[in-house]
Parts: sequence; structure tokens; C-alpha cells
Amino acid sequence: MIRTKSPWAWVPSLYFAEGLPYVAVMTVSLILYKQLGLSNTEITFYTSWLYLPWVIKPLWSPFVDLVKTKRWWILSMQLLIGAAFGGVAFTIPTEFWLQGTLFFFWVMAFSSATHDIAADGFYMLGLDQHSQAWFVGIRSTFYRLATIFGQGILVMIAGNLQVVFRNSIKYSWSLLFYGVAGIFIAFWLWHSFILPRPDDDAPRKDLNVRTIWREFGETIKTFFQKEQVMVGLLFMLFYRMPEGLLSKISSLFLIDAAHNGGMGLSPQEYGLVSGTVGIIGLTLGGILGGMAAGRDGLKRWLWPMVVAITLPDIVYVYLSYALQSSLLVVNVCVFIEQFGYGFGFTAYMLYLIYYSQGAYKTSHYALCTAFMALSMMIPGLFAGALQEAVGYRTFFVVVMLFCSVTYVVTAFLHIDPEFGKKQPDEQPE
Repeated sequence: MIRTKSPWAWVPSLYFAEGLPYVAVMTVSLILYKQLGLSNTEITFYTSWLYLPWVIKPLWSPFVDLVKTKRWWILSMQLLIGAAFGGVAFTIPTEFWLQGTLFFFWVMAFSSATHDIAADGFYMLGLDQHSQAWFVGIRSTFYRLATIFGQGILVMIAGNLQVVFRNSIKYSWSLLFYGVAGIFIAFWLWHSFILPRPDDDAPRKDLNVRTIWREFGETIKTFFQKEQVMVGLLFMLFYRMPEGLLSKISSLFLIDAAHNGGMGLSPQEYGLVSGTVGIIGLTLGGILGGMAAGRDGLKRWLWPMVVAITLPDIVYVYLSYALQSSLLVVNVCVFIEQFGYGFGFTAYMLYLIYYSQGAYKTSHYALCTAFMALSMMIPGLFAGALQEAVGYRTFFVVVMLFCSVTYVVTAFLHIDPEFGKKQPDEQPE
């Protein structure tokens, strides 16, 4: 039997559990450190390094097949993620809060990246091909819901706790992270009971360390022998460069005090603007982008998507100069920027699939996603220092200037006009 329990019992919760630690590491940590008094330079430098587990994920993903079952890895990583949330909560009120929380965020990041490997592999083992296709939208939806829950609701709860406990920032955040640790213990208990036990979910007997490294070497070799390899790598690294600069600073700008040039949003307001309205815009943009590319192909929509991922960044130039006090205007601006990013990001993801075609396509796609993580990590390392050197207004103008890099690397791409189109002989699921 491939599955013994309904996928509805475990697919939604599995992908909610996959998304929550990622958003905690990448976004919630920004708000935490800003409220604890770190500078933008320190925040972006420290948190950008947390992308590293996703950058090097292809290096250890084969070992998940070699040791234990994917079900075992999922349960173990969920328990470890819960422990990491508890570790963050425990160290926040201490004198060594920075070192302690960064250590546990690192543990969380590595555990989350490993959980991603195991969960995605288990998804293919635990469902037949028809169910895999049917539930792909469900898993994406619950991953997005985890993002809304983490970036929106959790940040709102942190703000409300600060009101209840008379602005005791450390105590409020500590309580919040203890609560999330409890959620992950509940995930571990639930999945220990509900996850199926597919017959194929077993360590591969044909694998050993030597064969893994031999196959990995062949994967690397063929990856760099592809046609247009240099153009492809430049596209992967620089297409998102403006967003790599903007992603962390935009959150810090929204919550920074007005006398620092920020919008001065409360955690509750930030949770609504970025964690709810922004994520809805991102999701809608991604859905429409996929529909457009599926109808006419990637090549037809490539340049409209480039425009969509770059030009809406100008809303932050507007906000930094106008310093709008209207929450409605802020919501509209963030929605526009995130909708454009979701629509334009479709081109990037489809190109990764396009580049990965051929032999070793799964391994090549994993390498492409490593470059994707690197494309966000590198700009983020110095984004805070740049912003503090020139101020928010000039920084957002610089981001707009860097949009030209996106146009340059896109101009050299050669894409089959038929790629992405639905072919006449393809039947719907």
C-alpha cells in the first residue's frame, strides 16, 4: 500500500510545519532583533547568513536517502525545530541573548532545510502520481498560510503581549516563542501518529558515501556543461538582486521610528501590512503569473514579468518621501509591490525548471535553488550597511537603479518559445 491514511490528514499540516520555521528565521527574526535594539547593519548581516543552510542543502540532501527513512527525518527535525524555538525563547531574556538566539536560529535553519528535503521526498513516496498532482496546490496554500501565520499573526500577538505586559519586549517575545515551540511539539505528536508508512520509504541499499560523492561530482560536471551556463548563472544570481537588497530593509523601514526615517508601524500594524495584505498580494501575483505562462509560455511573458518584479519597488521610494500616516495607503503600496514580485518571480522559477531539463534534472534543480538562496543571501549581507550609510530614501533610489541589472541579465537569455505552454496532446488531470 502506498498510503494508509487520507492525505488531507497530513499534507496540510506537513507543509504548514515546513513553512513556519522558514518565515521565523527569515522574517520574524528581523522584527525581534529590531525591537531588541540591533542596528540595521547588524540585523541584515546576521540574518542573511541564515540563508546558508538552503544554499548548501544539495550537499547533504543525498545523505537523507542513505540514513534512516524520510518519515524518521521529518519527525526528528520537527522535534529539533521545536527545541530550537524553545531555545530562542529561553535565551531572549538572558544577558547573552544575541549569541543564544542566533545559535538557536542556526539550529532552526539547518533543521528546517533538512525537513524540506525529507518532506518533499516523502510527499512523492506517500502519494500516487494523481494525488501528487491534485495536492500540489493544497501544499502550496498551507505553506503560504504558514507564512501569513508567522509574519502576520505571530508578530501581531507579540505586539499585543507587549501591551498586556506594559511594553516588556523581551518577556513578550519569549512567551511567543515558547508558544511556537509548543505548536511544533504538537506537530511532532500528530505526525508520529498520522504519517503513513510507505513501503518505498526505506534507506537506499544501493547507496554509500562513495557512490553519493561520485554521483554528486557527475551532477556538478553536467550542470556546468549546459548550454548558456554563464548566462544562466548570472540570471540566477542577479535577477532578484533588487529584491535581495529590498526584502529585509523594507520590513525594517516599516517598523523603524519616524525620527529614523521609517514608517513607525506597531507590530500589530506590521503584521497586517506585511504578513497579511502583502502575502495575499504575493500569492495572487504568483497564481496569475503561473496561469499566464501556462497559456502563452515563459518567453511570451518574460519581459512583462521583469517589469512586474522591478517597477513596483518604486512604492518604497514614494513611502520614504511621503511618510504616509494612512495605513490604507501603506497597505495598497505593499500589496502592489508584493503582487508585482509574485508575478515576476514566476519567470525566475520557470527558468530554473527550464535550465534543469535533461539528465539529472532533479539534482540540477536542487543546485538551481541553491543559487536562488545565494542570490538573496549576498545582497542581504551588506544591505543594512548601505541603508545606514545613505538613509532610507537614497537606499530605495539605489534599489531602483539596481533594477537595471535585472534587465541586463534577462536580455541574454535564450528560451524555447514553446516552453511552459500546454501542448495539444496533454490532457488535464
